[in-house]
Amino acid sequence: MVWQKGIALVKMVYQLTQHFPDAEKFGLLSQMRRAAVSIPSNIAEGQCRRARGEFVQFLSHSEGSVAELGIQVIISIELGYGTAAQTEKITNLTTELSKMLDSLRQKLEVTK
Repeated sequence: MVWQKGIALVKMVYQLTQHFPDAEKFGLLSQMRRAAVSIPSNIAEGQCRRARGEFVQFLSHSEGSVAELGIQVIISIELGYGTAAQTEKITNLTTELSKMLDSLRQKLEVTK
């Protein structure tokens, strides 16, 4: 479930950033896309690891990418590349993903 939500977030970020100015191609646009793609990628890679501790570590990387993306969305609004209304679904999904990742990580840490 958390992985699928990460994929949905990637799609939303790509849709939002396709309207960014060309000048941001190697700046904020690229950063936001990389952070978004990193979320489900780290979840998938962590799950394939043999040790639970490694999975926890990769979930932590995903959590960091969610936080990074959240700040980048705020920056994009401040720069006029989107509005709060346009980014509301992304913001809500980053909040939800952050909670889900934290919960999953905590469960894995407790059951070591």
